[in-house]
Amino acid sequence: MNPSLMLLPSRDPARIRLVTMPPDLGPQEAYRMVTGLVAEMEPAAGGEGLAEVLEALEGRGFEPVEFVLGPALD
Repeated sequence: MNPSLMLLPSRDPARIRLVTMPPDLGPQEAYRMVTGLVAEMEPAAGGEGLAEVLEALEGRGFEPVEFVLGPALD
């Protein structure tokens, strides 16, 4: 079975991330969990907490996936 993926967008293309979702979480649960983590961690780090957010996600079963950002379709 293929893992479910979540794209974490950003205005800065260098900060876009793709992660696998834990198999025991549905899409809505995963979305809420990530939203909560981002909201909790970024203000504490002054908006520079990308590494901390990614570490917290990994601790909760989200795994980073390497990808190549392609050209825009619009």
